[in-house]
Amino acid sequence: MVDTKIFNNTKDAFILKTKKDLDRSLFIFKTMNIPFFVPLGIFFTKLSLKLNLPVEGLIKKTIFAQFCGGESLEDSMPIVKQMYEKNVKSVLDYSVEGKKTDEEFDKTAQVKIDIIKYASDHIEIPFAVAKPTGLGRFEIWQKITEKVELTAEEEKEWERVKARFEKVCKAAYDHDTDLLIDAEESWMQDAADELCEQMMAKYNQKRAIIYNTLQCYRWDRLTYVKEMHQRAQEGGYKLGFKVVRGAYMEKENNRAARKGYQTPICEDKEATDVNFNAVMCYCIDNIDDIAVFIGTHNEVSTYMAIQLMNQKGIDLDDSRIWFGQLYGMSDHISFNIGKECSNAIKLLPFGPIRDVIPYLMRRAQENSSVQGQTSRELALLLEEKQRREGQFVKRVE
Repeated sequence: MVDTKIFNNTKDAFILKTKKDLDRSLFIFKTMNIPFFVPLGIFFTKLSLKLNLPVEGLIKKTIFAQFCGGESLEDSMPIVKQMYEKNVKSVLDYSVEGKKTDEEFDKTAQVKIDIIKYASDHIEIPFAVAKPTGLGRFEIWQKITEKVELTAEEEKEWERVKARFEKVCKAAYDHDTDLLIDAEESWMQDAADELCEQMMAKYNQKRAIIYNTLQCYRWDRLTYVKEMHQRAQEGGYKLGFKVVRGAYMEKENNRAARKGYQTPICEDKEATDVNFNAVMCYCIDNIDDIAVFIGTHNEVSTYMAIQLMNQKGIDLDDSRIWFGQLYGMSDHISFNIGKECSNAIKLLPFGPIRDVIPYLMRRAQENSSVQGQTSRELALLLEEKQRREGQFVKRVE
C-alpha cells in the first residue's frame, strides 16, 4: 500500500535539482503566479521575435530550461538518463507547432519515426508521441471533422495527411514502441479520433500500441470511451488511452460563446475532476481491454488510481498503467511515484528554441489558468529550499 503522504516528500521530489535549478524554478513559478505577467510576457516575446531581437538566450536559460530537455534528441539524453536513475522514464516529444507546408509536415513525421526507432533501443523511453496537426494543416482536420466538402486538391492533401499518420503508427508497431497521439481543439478532434480508432483496430490486435488522448474537460468523453470499448470488443482489438484534463479550456469556451453553440467543456473544475476520475477508473476497471496513461498533476486522482489498483490486485508496475507528468512540473508526484513503482514517466519536450516557443507560451498560459497549479508548485519549491537551508545551518553549527 502506498503511503498517502508520499507526495509531501520534497527531498525526493527535487533530488535532481541543484541550487541553481531550484532558484530558477522558484523565479519562474513566482512570475507565473502574478496575474498580468504571463499575457504580458507572451506579448513581448512575440514582439521581440517579430523584430528579430536577441531574446533566445534569455528564453533558453529560463522557461526553456524549465520545461524542455534540449534543442535536440542528443541534448535531452543526459536528463533522460538522470531521471531513469531515479526510476522515472521519459517520453521525448519533438514539440514543434504551427507548421503549414507539406515539406514541414514530412520532416516532422520523419523526426517522429526517428524518435520511435531511437526509443526502441532505449529502455528509458517506452513511449513516443505525435500531434495530429504536426502531420497536417489544422484547417484540413477541421474540414473533415465538420464534414465540409473538400476540393480536389484538399482531397489529395488529406490523403497525404493520412499516409503520414499511418506511417508514424506503423513505425511504432514495427519497433514495438507505444505511441501517444495528442488531442487538440474539439472542432478538429473527430477526424483525429477516427484515424486513431482505425490505427488501433489495425495495430492493437495483441496489446495497446497506439494510444489516443482523452481530454476530460469535455463532458462527452466517458460516453465516447464506453462506445469505443464496445466496438473494440466486437472488433477484437485493444484500446490505449492517455487520460488528461485538457489544455484548451478558455479557447473552447470562448469559441462556443462566439459562435452560439453548446460548449463541449464541463461547467467547472469540480465537474472536470469528476469526469476525469470516472474515465480513469473505467479504464482501470477494464484493464484487460484498455491500457491507460494517466496524465495528471492532481494528487487526488493519482491516489485514487493507486487505491483502485490495490483493490483490484493490479501490480504498480503493470505495463498497462502509467503515471505521467510534464517535465518541469509536479516532480513531487513523478519522483515519489518512481520510488514506489517503475511506471512513472515524464513528457520531455525538445526542439530548436525558436520552434518550441509556441509550446512554451501555451505551457505558461495553462499553468497560470489552472486553479492552484502554480501556487502548489511554488509552495513545494519553497519548502524544499527551506529544507536545504535548514540542513546547511545544521551542518555549519
